[in-house]
Parts: sequence; C-alpha cells; structure tokens
Amino acid sequence: MERRRYPLYFSAPAAAIFLVFFIAPTLFGVYYSFTNWNIHADNIRFIGFDNYAALFQEPRLGKALSNTLIFAAAVTVLQNLIGLGLALVMNESIRMRNFFRTVFFMPYVIAPIVIGYVFRAIYHPEHGIVNVILDNVGLGAMAQDWLNDPKWALFSIIVTDLWRVSGFTMVIYLAGLQFIPKDLLESASIDGASYRHRLRHIILPLIAASTTVNILLSLIGSMKVFEMVMVLTDGGPGYTTEVFYTYIRSTFSMGEMGYSTAINLVLFLLVTLVGLPVLAALKRREVEM
Repeated sequence: MERRRYPLYFSAPAAAIFLVFFIAPTLFGVYYSFTNWNIHADNIRFIGFDNYAALFQEPRLGKALSNTLIFAAAVTVLQNLIGLGLALVMNESIRMRNFFRTVFFMPYVIAPIVIGYVFRAIYHPEHGIVNVILDNVGLGAMAQDWLNDPKWALFSIIVTDLWRVSGFTMVIYLAGLQFIPKDLLESASIDGASYRHRLRHIILPLIAASTTVNILLSLIGSMKVFEMVMVLTDGGPGYTTEVFYTYIRSTFSMGEMGYSTAINLVLFLLVTLVGLPVLAALKRREVEM
C-alpha cells in the first residue's frame, strides 16, 4: 500500500496547483455566470439564465461567433498546409536547413502583441511596406487600407496569424517525419513509387499523430484568438472583426462581469463541442508505426 501511494506524494503538489489555479476558478466562473455580478450591483445574487437569455439576443454575439469560426477554419486549414509544406522541404538534405528551420520557427517565440504592432506598421495605408511594394511594382490599384476596410480587415489578421504560427506547426510535422523509417521510403522508391504516391500512402498515414496534434492545437488556439485582433483592429472597423474574446473584454471593461463570464462559458462549450468530434475523427485515422 505504501509503495502504491509513493508516486502520489510527487503528484500532490502539481495536483494542488491545478486545483487552486484552474479547477476552482472554473467552478467559480460557472457560478458567477448565473449571477448579476457587475460594477453597479450592491450585492451579488443568483439570476438563473438571465445572462444567457440576454446574450443570445445580442446581435454582436452572432458577429463574434461567425468571425471566430471563419478565423478558426481559415487558420487551422492554412496553418497545417503551410506547416506541412515547410516540414517536407526542411526534411530534405538542403544547404543551411537548420538556419531556415530557425527562421521559420522564430515568429512563434515573439509575443503576439509585438507582432501585432509590427504588422500595424506594415499594413499602414500610406507608409506601410505592403502598399509601398504594390506601388513600386505597378500594382498600386491593389493597395488597400488593410485594417480599416471591412472587406480586408479579417483577412489581414488571418495572414498575420499564419505568419506567426506556421513555423510551430512545421516543427511538430518535422518531429513526425523524423520517425518514418528511411528504408521504408527507399524501398517504395526502388519499387517505382513516385513522390506523390509515397506522400499519400506512406508519409501522410505515418504522421497522422502529428496531424492530430497540429489540427487540435491550431483549432483551439485560433478559436481563442485575442491579442492579434485586439492590437490590429480591436474588433473594428465597427464590429466587423469582433471575436469572442474582444467581445468579452469590452463587456468586462464596462463592469458586466457576470455577463462576461457567461460569454466565456459559451466559448468554452463551443470549443469543446467542436474539438471533441474533431479529435475523435482524427484519432480513428492514426496508424501504428
């Protein structure tokens, strides 16, 4: 009995920290989402589903939901395509590949807020490098006010986030590629399999575990996007780039803490409802090495 308890002595501190800083705040958050907790309330009282009823009558929620889902779908798909492409190239024996791996991964270690401010300058309508380059190559008609035009604002945020996170996806795919036996690929090549067939029937099935990790991380991370949107557009112009966390921030800053907590719980349920079926579907296609 003592030997079985021995590992628990080492896990107890971590479990206590997890309980205090994650489980307890989550449970308190669920409770406060059913209260009138706000800056004007004299006391906090239970109001049932009133916050949720008000939330689903708010037009901003629909816009925040659609923008969040569009952003998550675009970033998840493109991030994995770009990351996989980079990993396949960086897995080959090319000169200075370690240097290029570092260059592609470097944006991920930079704070999103810093990247946001840098890209605000890059997207500047008059002096930004994007419009300057378009003018210099004779494509000045394509120059846009990238962050203040409702047609281009969300697209610009998506491009910025892809630049930041694709290198991280590349690293995970590279780790999966390193575990594929070289003799397996060489045997397929000797048997006459083209690169396209090797990619489809050997490489992709054997890196399915890396694909599962990448898709799940990118899906959850993109659905919880906040810093990039806050710095680049703060949900504007108007509410055209509003996402869940910018909506939560705006309501919380107005003192509606209970209402904000209800929005956060809705986002948690949304991530869970989207993430679990995706995880189950991806796990079914994994194969043993």
